[in-house]
Amino acid sequence: MDRLSVPPAVNQFSHSMTKDKATALFKLLAKYRPEAPADKKARLLAAAEATAAGKDVESKGPACAIKFGLKHVTALVEEKKAKLVIIASDVDPIELVVWLPALCRKMNVPYCIVKNKSRLGALVYQKNATALCLTSVNKADESELRNLEENCMDNFNGAKMTWLKSGAPVMGLKTQMRLHKRQVQLEKELEKRNQS
Repeated sequence: MDRLSVPPAVNQFSHSMTKDKATALFKLLAKYRPEAPADKKARLLAAAEATAAGKDVESKGPACAIKFGLKHVTALVEEKKAKLVIIASDVDPIELVVWLPALCRKMNVPYCIVKNKSRLGALVYQKNATALCLTSVNKADESELRNLEENCMDNFNGAKMTWLKSGAPVMGLKTQMRLHKRQVQLEKELEKRNQS
């Protein structure tokens, strides 16, 4: 597969977020994990018991939480409600998410590509997650989100070379050796010509 020329839309997934920025991003995302299934079940059970007893109870999940799922994230990007979109680099087949960066650029929504879809899935109590997004954060984390947005706009939305440049094909080992021998032979001939 390395010998094929990779199209730019696919090649951009080989350039993921740097480790220090990804660590900061995952620290922020950990604060906005959705409600765990067991917690949700307990909350709904308590609300059901309260309504059965005749009490008035408002039972809502966390207001600021990570949104996940490809359709949901796409809808939020199209409505411009997403503040930051996080896409996994190792989605298979890649065609599932290959168009999402172009949509984010068109709608001017900051996006980033991170390694490991299972790491994204762990944040939302799933095995894997192809894409996540944040729609809102608490006041305390707004500056951190703004920094991440600016970084993503610079490194992903604004970095034309990553999404316009094709992946250069890598030649096979035999071809590399043949070219190397030819180069050595040419250098020897030039050296002989220069000496005489």
